[in-house]
Order: sequence, then C-alpha cells, then structure tokens
Amino acid sequence: MAGCVARRALAVGSRWWSRSLATARGSRPLCAVGGAGTLPPVATATTRRHLSSRNRAEGKVLETVGVFEVPKQNGKYETGQLFLHSVFGYRGVVLFPWQARLYDRDVASAAPEKAENPAGHGSKEVKGKTHTYYQVLIDARDCPHISQRSQTEAVTFLANHDDSRALYAIPGLDYVSHEDILPYTSTDQVPIQHELFERFLLYDQTKAPPFVARETLRAWQEKNHPWLELSDVHRETTENIRVTVIPFYMGMREAQNSHVYWWRYCIRLENLDSDVVQLRERHWRIFSLSGTLETVRGRGVVGREPVLSKEQPAFQYSSHVSLQASSGHMWGTFRFERPDGSHFDVRIPPFSLESNKDEKTPPSGLHW
Repeated sequence: MAGCVARRALAVGSRWWSRSLATARGSRPLCAVGGAGTLPPVATATTRRHLSSRNRAEGKVLETVGVFEVPKQNGKYETGQLFLHSVFGYRGVVLFPWQARLYDRDVASAAPEKAENPAGHGSKEVKGKTHTYYQVLIDARDCPHISQRSQTEAVTFLANHDDSRALYAIPGLDYVSHEDILPYTSTDQVPIQHELFERFLLYDQTKAPPFVARETLRAWQEKNHPWLELSDVHRETTENIRVTVIPFYMGMREAQNSHVYWWRYCIRLENLDSDVVQLRERHWRIFSLSGTLETVRGRGVVGREPVLSKEQPAFQYSSHVSLQASSGHMWGTFRFERPDGSHFDVRIPPFSLESNKDEKTPPSGLHW
C-alpha cells in the first residue's frame, strides 16, 4: 500500500474508515482514504454537517496525517505504532499490549442453556480465547470530536487519601482491540499531541516504528500494572446490538470499619445493523459474595441516551461499582427504542468482579 496517504475527517465515529480500508486491501495499491474523490459522498456530507455544528470551517474536511500500512492479521503491534481507531476515528499511539481472555457468547459452543444461577441469567458454556488489546494514548486534538461517542477520561484510579470514594483519571488513555487498529506512519517527530507522548516515547529514526519506549514508560507500566491490567473481555450480541464489557479491579478502601472493594467497567455498544436505535434504559443486577443481590434501574447511561446509527454505530463509556466483599458478579439488559416507538432488550453478558490476590496500595498519582 506504498504511497497511500492517510487522511482523516475531523468529525469521527462513522464506519467509512473500515469500508475504505477494505478496498485498500485488494490486489491493487489503492489509497485507503486519500486523494481527490476517495471520500464517499455520504461521509463528506456527514462530515461537513458535524463540522458546522462545532463551529469549524466547512471547507476544512480532511487533513493529512501519514501513510497507511497494511494491518497485521497475525502478531502484535509494537510500542510506538501510530494508528487511527477504526470505529471512533481518533489518532493514537500504542504504548504496550495486553493479552486478555475474550469470552464471546456469540461463538459459544452449542451446548444446552443452563438454568438460572445466582451469578447471572441462564447461560451458555463460554470458553475464553486469547485476544490482544493495547494501552494507547489519544491525540488531544481529536478528543473534542469523540467526546459524544467515547469518554476520553475513562481510565480512572482510586485516590489514596481519606475520601474512600475519590477517583482521578488520566485523560486520553484508552484500551484498543487489535482489530480496531488502522496502522500508519508519519514523518512528524511528534505526531501525537498528548502531555505524556514525549515523556513515554523517544524518536529514533533507525527503528520501525520510529518511537521507542523511554525508561519512564517501562517504570510506569511496572508500578501501575495491577490497576491498568486488562485480563477478561466479555461480549454478546442481541438483535444486532453487540455489547462488550471489560471489568478492571481498582483496589480496596476502608470505610466505617469495613472493607470496600472497587471496580471500573468499560462498556461498548455497537449497532451491527443499518436501522437507527436509541438506548433508553439500563437494568443491572449485582451479586456480591456476601450474599446480597442489588437491582439498579435507570434512564440511559452516564447521563446520556445515545443514538446508534449506520453513520455513528458505537458508543463507549465507563462506570464504577463497589462491594463490601472481595468478589461478585454483574449482568443485566439495556432497553433500546426503534424509530417506530417499539422497544427491545439487549443482554449484557454476565461478568465476574474479582479482586487481586496479592493486593498492593493503589497509586495516589502517576508513578514514574
């Protein structure tokens, strides 16, 4: 794909990246998203409409960021790999990989469903398979354009002081699945604008990619490993709405003479169909090892009721849960509304809340 210029629309979140890249994977070296006339007419109109709503000049639709590389079907991307997110469209850079266990209920073995159990709804036997995710930095220039589709301050930590509920976030830090990486190269020595980019990475033109990890990145990864680690991913599709859940253990705090265990969970909703739907309600059930079962109902998620369409098919957010026990389970449903006013429920795959066996004190700030 030599010579193909990667250009990005400033309004992001549509699927045309994937369609264009699929064309580029053919036998001829066609540019993925570049040059005059390669941007689909629908994407052009959508882009301009979104740019207008953000008070951007309508004439500025594309900007050159680099040259596309062929996505890796096998193997992992290295530290310093530049990429575009295939779903949310932002520019980013790979810091390091995580090897997770993906529990995909859509490809579960065709075993008969089990009866209802205390840890969740009736379920199939699901075996996990190894799947690669990446810790990445998001370009700060793109954060305003993805904030309605994906939280840019979703990676949170427990603060280490008297307030047992206090959290802090590292802006522009994300986890990205291998298949969402659209790799590219750039001649810019600082191609990603993020306050940690030059603190974590060093430009070395003799390397490929030409950005190598500084000692500060290795030290930060090692010291914060328990609170960054991604180990389990859960996925399930109902009526063409795919729900992916990634739980993270955050640590334990003492409050009123009891131990409180905290988890963060990241959820991505994807509309795999062309029909427009809107999330209206959430219904959670939270089971604690102490024997309690809590039911939580409410409108939308994180104060929003996102619309999932063909142009903007995905929404991603993070939230938190605390238990007075070292483990538990969560499961539930999201209620969606169709344009005709009818509703349907989408299953949230059940997932475990597990605490680390050899727990250390969670970080009180960025550890270098």
